[in-house]
Amino acid sequence: MLTKKDVNAEEERLRGLIRQLSDIERKAFYEAVRREVKDPDTYAVLNWFFICGLHHFYLGKWWRGAINLTGFCLAILLMGLGMANIGVVVLVLILTIELGALFRAQIIVQAWNNAIYRHRLAQLGVQVI
Repeated sequence: MLTKKDVNAEEERLRGLIRQLSDIERKAFYEAVRREVKDPDTYAVLNWFFICGLHHFYLGKWWRGAINLTGFCLAILLMGLGMANIGVVVLVLILTIELGALFRAQIIVQAWNNAIYRHRLAQLGVQVI
């Protein structure tokens, strides 16, 4: 499980490596990651308003998003077919699982962005351990 302490420490380590890049490399690095880094607030809003899994798609986690969306659609279908109890149970299950992601949105997205930074630094030939 991701901890705020570990994610912050990794971010600081990566920032140190980025500071060691030349001005030209640093500019290229930030231009490359600008399109890939994600905003924790957008992730949280997608989770809060759309429990159907759109926040997973936002981070590129297509399978998890598809599973979440399928479960959500199944719950709605069950409620529409008169099996409201089962549909509500499925919705509550999804909500319970996704509530953790909502409260940890900052850490989840920060870890995602750290992974983007690691990948881009490695592409520049920087030793990232």
